[in-house]
Amino acid sequence: MVRMTASEARKKDTREKIELGGLIVKAGLRHEKRALLLGLLIDGCDRLKADETERQRLLDLGAKTFGDDA
Repeated sequence: MVRMTASEARKKDTREKIELGGLIVKAGLRHEKRALLLGLLIDGCDRLKADETERQRLLDLGAKTFGDDA
């Protein structure tokens, strides 16, 4: 088992947060209020838990959007 140093863990955490912020920008939500973004994410999480079809629909939509970048 390989352990990360505290510095490596912080760098990994920072990179992940930057990547997640990039998703907000890519979705066209850069200028929305943080409360609205959090509400969207909470609502989406609830919907994903309740409906596997919705999960797949959103997965397909996101994959298509990433594919459009190529």
